[in-house]
Amino acid sequence: MNRIITISREFGSGGRTIGREVAQRLNIPCYDHELIDKIAEESGFSKEFIRESGEYATSSAWFSNALAARDYHGHTTQDQVFFAQSRIIRELAEKESCVIVGRCADYLLRDKADLLKVFIYSDMQSRAERIVKLYGESADSPEKRLKDKDKRRAAYYQIYTDMKWGSHAHYDICLNSGVIGIEKCVDILAQLY
Repeated sequence: MNRIITISREFGSGGRTIGREVAQRLNIPCYDHELIDKIAEESGFSKEFIRESGEYATSSAWFSNALAARDYHGHTTQDQVFFAQSRIIRELAEKESCVIVGRCADYLLRDKADLLKVFIYSDMQSRAERIVKLYGESADSPEKRLKDKDKRRAAYYQIYTDMKWGSHAHYDICLNSGVIGIEKCVDILAQLY
């Protein structure tokens, strides 16, 4: 049976980096941005649209998302992206052991017997410093960007899982990358694998 690690994360916490390094250490694939290409191919939507619609609600307000334009089946374009990425994530988990970053993978694979569900978080200051340094975000108000991204991720997660994003009850382990560091997070997850 394939062993899967899913990594959910706060924006700027280093979850993507941790996922890549864990996969590299374990010599298994890591799927994050690679999913965007696969989803674009299956769904016909642009990579840019999928990049924004594959993890983020169009608005952090639940009511706004409920009123989004729908097709004759009652689905939004974001729903169609979610359906495509769900199929792809399940296929990848059936095919091979891997690390999957974000995109509700923890929920989609919840019934899989050999699954480690991880949530990476950190304090606001550490995350703000990280996005300014690594992502080139403006140093003026990175906290506002962090809060917006996290609210939209939380709304997306709520819409498609009916669960609260970041709640420790939904994960096997939650790691504070700001306190223990990226490398120690990688060490812990590699040992748990």
